[in-house]
Amino acid sequence: MITSFLAKALGRNIVITVAILLALAALVPALNLLTAPDHPLHVPTYIVSLFGKYLTYALLALALDLVWGFCGILSLGHAAFFALGGYAMGMYLMRQIGARGSYGNPLLPDFMVFLNWKELPWFWQGFDMFWFAALMAVLVPGLLAFVFGWFAFRSRVNGVYLSIITQAMTFALLLAFFRNDMGFGGNNGLTDFKDILGFNIQSNGTRSALFAASAIALALSLVVTSGIVRSKYGKILVGVRDAESRTRFLGYRVEHMKLFAFVVSAMMAGVAGALYVPQVGIINPGEFEPANSIEVVIWTAVGGRGTLIGPIVGAILVNGGKSVFTAAFPEFWLFALGGLFVLVTLFLPRGIVGTARQFFERRKEYRKAKAVEEARAFAAAEPQAAE
Repeated sequence: MITSFLAKALGRNIVITVAILLALAALVPALNLLTAPDHPLHVPTYIVSLFGKYLTYALLALALDLVWGFCGILSLGHAAFFALGGYAMGMYLMRQIGARGSYGNPLLPDFMVFLNWKELPWFWQGFDMFWFAALMAVLVPGLLAFVFGWFAFRSRVNGVYLSIITQAMTFALLLAFFRNDMGFGGNNGLTDFKDILGFNIQSNGTRSALFAASAIALALSLVVTSGIVRSKYGKILVGVRDAESRTRFLGYRVEHMKLFAFVVSAMMAGVAGALYVPQVGIINPGEFEPANSIEVVIWTAVGGRGTLIGPIVGAILVNGGKSVFTAAFPEFWLFALGGLFVLVTLFLPRGIVGTARQFFERRKEYRKAKAVEEARAFAAAEPQAAE
């Protein structure tokens, strides 16, 4: 069964992308740790962390592509799943600080001591263990997606209405996490992390390991997503996207199809959030901002929705451009981002990867048609030559 799944998942383009990601997971840390700072091939630690962050964004965009590109669900709430995964990891990192905090309390994080909390809340229990935090980073977004999707899809909420309520869900969580009495650090969030798995989170080795983990997680997620969309279920999912009523008429439980994809997508977003937090060193309610979910949509559209590789390309290119553009013209970035989305919608509706794929397919068809035409001309000329 696993062999069959991998055989379907590992198409030529997927294999190449996975190989590139695994090569980067080995090469970038090696160039950071094994070369001298003045060596021309040395990769500075800040670049390692920056591109590690881009890879988590790429994983988030890939998660959105599963539901938007192949199921037709335009979710404007994926920032919520990303942030919940980040908070789960942030809670673990806060528990690792212990008595090294500003107030020296071995059990309570600094913000709880400041707010005069007397004991650790029940929902913080277990987050002193990495495996538990990693599990929660996947299960909590998945559970939220399951509950939300169960009611939304059974009620046959579709299109723009579904997009609006996913955005409303994200905004509701934003307001909730801003409250100090929620127990998640309020407006300031969780920060000042020290260790992860006993290693200094600021060290070069840890930063390189986090980059490698992000690249490997993205590669594995790409294989899993490719296997899903290339399977029989994936074909039905595309049918739901293109003709939901007809698919339902054929006897398929459309709400179940959507729900599975939505939950898997949310869990992937949670993994992305969990890898993001230790690399940036902070998680706060700002990650729930609805604008963040809209940015993910733009990354996916720029790269090419429904292509799997496109969202990865789009996330890295747009965020790379953001880093450069905000340094030079910070006040114009949002205008540039909006303009980019408009231009892609008008002139590259299939995105970068989708347009390139269409070009090569047409080129292949043209060559094939030309070869057939030449063969026919040659076959017609043979009898004349014989005479």
